[in-house]
Amino acid sequence: MAGLSMATRSELTAAIVERYRVARRDDKGRILDEFVAVTGYHRKHAIRVLGRREKKPSGNKSHSLRYGSDVRQALIVLWEASERLCSKRLRPLIPILLPALERHGRLGLDDALRSKLLTVSPATIDRLLTEVRIVARGGQRRRAGMSSAVRRSVPVRTFGDWNDPPPGFVEVDFVAHSGTSSSGSFVQTMVLTDIATGWTECVPVRTRDSGNVIMAIKQARSRFPFPLLGVDFDNDSAFMNALVVSWCRSEDLEVTRCRAYRKNDQAHVEQKNGAIVRRLVGYGRFVGTDATAALERLYAVVRLNGNLFQPSFKLQEKTRIGARVIKRYHPPIPPAARVLAHPNVAEADKERLRALLETADPVLLFAGIRAAQEELGKRVDRRGLNAKIEEPLIIDLQSFAANLKTAWKNGETRPTHRRPYRRTKPWPKRPSMYEPFEARIKEWLKEDPALSAAAVLQRLKEIDPARFNEKNIRMVQRLVKAWRMEMAGLVILDGGWIESLPLSPATAAAAHTSTVATAALGNIDR
Repeated sequence: MAGLSMATRSELTAAIVERYRVARRDDKGRILDEFVAVTGYHRKHAIRVLGRREKKPSGNKSHSLRYGSDVRQALIVLWEASERLCSKRLRPLIPILLPALERHGRLGLDDALRSKLLTVSPATIDRLLTEVRIVARGGQRRRAGMSSAVRRSVPVRTFGDWNDPPPGFVEVDFVAHSGTSSSGSFVQTMVLTDIATGWTECVPVRTRDSGNVIMAIKQARSRFPFPLLGVDFDNDSAFMNALVVSWCRSEDLEVTRCRAYRKNDQAHVEQKNGAIVRRLVGYGRFVGTDATAALERLYAVVRLNGNLFQPSFKLQEKTRIGARVIKRYHPPIPPAARVLAHPNVAEADKERLRALLETADPVLLFAGIRAAQEELGKRVDRRGLNAKIEEPLIIDLQSFAANLKTAWKNGETRPTHRRPYRRTKPWPKRPSMYEPFEARIKEWLKEDPALSAAAVLQRLKEIDPARFNEKNIRMVQRLVKAWRMEMAGLVILDGGWIESLPLSPATAAAAHTSTVATAALGNIDR
């Protein structure tokens, strides 16, 4: 009988509940046994159901209105006089503001109304001023987002919604060249990556206004070897605005966006941000038209070198076994090879790409990258300071190609990454208390190389007892050690210095032997 519907159980409960309530204890047990057998309820639950008292409908209670329109009108005056403060700040201001308004004749209240205003709560203030605030804001209950309407009109596409699209669908993102500070204006790079082939175009943008964004998309669109079909943006306001979205739709481009705060939805372009832009440009700060032009010269050769000759991986399948994820990739090939092998690319586009492959010189492109990086490296240092004006660098191609065999010996060869910070101002030098006595200390040590630091300090104390004391022993030890290291270097590089020492005749006769030299200099290993 446990298959009864809830309506049937409710009807059965209503039929026997009165009989259960008036029955004696023994009868209640039998009624409960039958009720449990029919409904399938647990016995404890059945006791609660049958023992539940019927709630009597409460009558309409008339509440007297405590704060009427007179309180509301007075609150409006106080709210406006306080520059429209919130209720939690307005409430403690009323005892201060109200007497001031009455004192200057701005507000006239009786004692009853004044006491209500002094006892009103912040929640009641919010309730009484709700409609007033809506009208004051222009009819909006809350301020909508800048691009909320445009953002809602653009459909969301996640990382799992691509389903192997044809060439022409790209992910778009910005890379900021702000250095160590995001304040002010700085150059940014717009990166567009094709999902099917991995073909990537980079366009520097001086400012992120809508006009520059559209011009950058137009420029990148003309460089792709196939027509663009769709663009996938993030939720940046530079993309999610009426001008950019309407222009893309007028150009028959499918517009989608990723989820907010889900970078993995744009995994393809995010990977290119690091593998291309950050790897070649670094993290310096670039500002102005000259820096934008320098980045444009770099990307002009990077697009050919990366898309024509740099192999990249593409995910073939992904299998999840419990918590383990197994990924398999296609053999790495350049994006140009994927374009030539794709059946959805027109034959005319493939012919133009083949002609470009025939004329492209990888060493020449690589030299162009290094020349552009050298120019960018001179414009900015590792601390992210403003770019300096530099002329474009011209690299000798023959010497550059000849140095490819030995370039690895120089360590980091990217000028944008190996620029250490060089201090332009000299370090301030603090005069030492030992400088007036330095020449005299060296003479003492030259006369007696075995002289200890304590003996040197004792002589200094005899000369100037007011300046030197026992606390200066560590500094004197450092000076003696530095002098001995300097002399040891002279012995190693020029053994003739030993002849100038005041040695005994026997020692001077054997000055060139290692044993005597070691004894004279205090066990210095040669």
